[in-house]
Amino acid sequence: MGSVMGSASLVALTESTCSLRASPPSLSNQRAEREVRTGQSPSTHRRDFWHGATNQNQRQTKAEMLLLMPEAGSAAAAAAAMEAAMTGGAEVVELNVGGRRFSTSRQTLTWVPDSFFSSLLSGRISTLRDETGAIFIDRDPTIFAPILNFLRTKELDPGAVSPSLLLHEAQFYGITPLVRRLQLREELERSSCGSVLFSGYLPPAALPAKRRIRHSVASPRTTPSERAAIRRSRTMPPNVGQAGLPEPRVAAGGQHVPGRGAAQPAGTARAPPAGGDAGMVRIVCGHQHWIAVGYAHFLVCYRLKEQSGWQQTFCSPRLDWLIERVALNAKVLGGPLGDHDKMVAAASCSEIILWALRADGNGTEIGVFHLGVPLEALFFVGNQLIATSHTGKIGVWNAVTKHWQVQDVVPINSYDAAGTFLLLGCNNGSIYYVDVQKFPLRMKDNDLLVTELYRDPFEDAVTALSVYLTPKSSDSGNWIEIAYGTSSGVVRVIVQHPETVGSGPQLFQTFTVHRSPVTKIMLSEKHLISVCADNNHVRTWTVTRFRGMISTQPGSTPLASFKVLALEDVDGHAGCAAGTDIGPFGERDDQQVFIQKVVPDSCQVYVRLSSTGKRVCEVRAVDGSAITAFTVHECEGSRRVGSRPCRRLLTGHANGSLQLWDLSTAMEMGGRPQEPGVPDPPGAAAAIGAL
Repeated sequence: MGSVMGSASLVALTESTCSLRASPPSLSNQRAEREVRTGQSPSTHRRDFWHGATNQNQRQTKAEMLLLMPEAGSAAAAAAAMEAAMTGGAEVVELNVGGRRFSTSRQTLTWVPDSFFSSLLSGRISTLRDETGAIFIDRDPTIFAPILNFLRTKELDPGAVSPSLLLHEAQFYGITPLVRRLQLREELERSSCGSVLFSGYLPPAALPAKRRIRHSVASPRTTPSERAAIRRSRTMPPNVGQAGLPEPRVAAGGQHVPGRGAAQPAGTARAPPAGGDAGMVRIVCGHQHWIAVGYAHFLVCYRLKEQSGWQQTFCSPRLDWLIERVALNAKVLGGPLGDHDKMVAAASCSEIILWALRADGNGTEIGVFHLGVPLEALFFVGNQLIATSHTGKIGVWNAVTKHWQVQDVVPINSYDAAGTFLLLGCNNGSIYYVDVQKFPLRMKDNDLLVTELYRDPFEDAVTALSVYLTPKSSDSGNWIEIAYGTSSGVVRVIVQHPETVGSGPQLFQTFTVHRSPVTKIMLSEKHLISVCADNNHVRTWTVTRFRGMISTQPGSTPLASFKVLALEDVDGHAGCAAGTDIGPFGERDDQQVFIQKVVPDSCQVYVRLSSTGKRVCEVRAVDGSAITAFTVHECEGSRRVGSRPCRRLLTGHANGSLQLWDLSTAMEMGGRPQEPGVPDPPGAAAAIGAL
């Protein structure tokens, strides 16, 4: 049909030309004289006149007007008309996108109405041209290539480009058909029931009634007037009271494994959340078959039952202050309710409130305790609730004696637990330990048996601490291994021989690979992992062991170097620092993982191996809500035959819900060989680039 219309137009133009040639040539002569006076040749005038056309109708009209110029000749006019009719008015457009040249037609760029290109080529948007005259667009050329291919063929082939980035660029260019197709593709890939790793959904909890004010039950000796004496010793008792690995505990922010990084400086301002964040999950932690979820002004506890799954068993009253720390202990012996006693604590600034839990859902308030200064860590060691502050105070509450005691030590930067011993890394370069098991025996003189264990050779502040207990090698006790990091970026490993009674730990190895203060450290059965303050830069080493003990043959060898990047939250609506600790999480005799949330308000997190940085899986909220808190929960297997321990990722969300993910399955799937032809998932760099 196009050829027929073109032929008809050509016939009409020819007839018009024949009729015009019969008229006097005065008009053309006057035009020629005017062009000579202005210095413009007739051929130049016709060429400029022709290129002024912007669409097919204008070109056809101007082709007719060109035939009014007899100096062009009938052959040239017919050729121009024929070209306009055959090409359909197509014009080649040269584009320079981010330094890469693209050539296409105007019709290809403008067939989508009200797009960026239709506005650009119609003059509604000012254009910037390079030295060759091509239109310059300051966007990513790699992402523009599949967009241009879609405009040409109407087929979508993203290739190696991330679908999220492609959707972002399609929205920028205003390519509505492509945006709809990408959104549909995303919805088809995403299910409200989650992926194979999704294992549970707990809806937001209802707002409870307000708590009645009660008097504090803190001990009258909470603020001693003078600092208690610290016993200096170069020896740690060879038998720490437990054989093998220490029993896992839960610290603030869901830190299931002891020995997290350095504490935050005292006096750090914590702005209260906005009104819209009252139902946001701020902290989540787990212990055994229990989970505690901390909101702005109340907390909720859930218990896992084999027959009925996760059930809410306790909800605290609504508190007047903002919850900043939560600690949970689901395995307390000797408490007021016997072997079935469970405890959960919440803290804000210097105030701590403690509840006793029962399996039937009832909970009783044990008391309110005061540390006297803002606390940075809240956790359990056995029956004892421990609170530490960077200013140098520690508070201990014992479940047997029901007594709260506060003692002054030197400023504390880090901590870890080994059996019944609490180890403190301090600002003066020393590592102290407290025997919390003997705490009830020394209440009379207000001494928690704070003993200096080791002092750094250069007296650098100990900013990170990790203790590993090997299995018993003799009747005298365990081989104790301690890894610590300093404010100067040095990582050291010290060991305590059980046979060397009378001498303190000996320096085993030193690494000087960090140039920023070490914030986290983990010494496990197979790896030594350290993290510094330079954008969570991680260095890992393999640990060689002989009969369970660390060995110098060949010793620790470098394994990996990577960063766990995360953008800072600027508005305070993406959760609190205690609920978004990156880890590492996991048992000491197993593989640990980091949890990485790149964008503060993102609905997805990445699980990465702490030893190599390899991506294990990507977890995305099933309801699309932003993730505001997360932790890894190690849970023992059930009583059923063939049951195994389970590792879960717990994610708290801005809408108040809690979502559970099966990390055990993810670790097994991550260890399988990748199928050929299946590309790797997009990395964290792609998520940053999407901003």
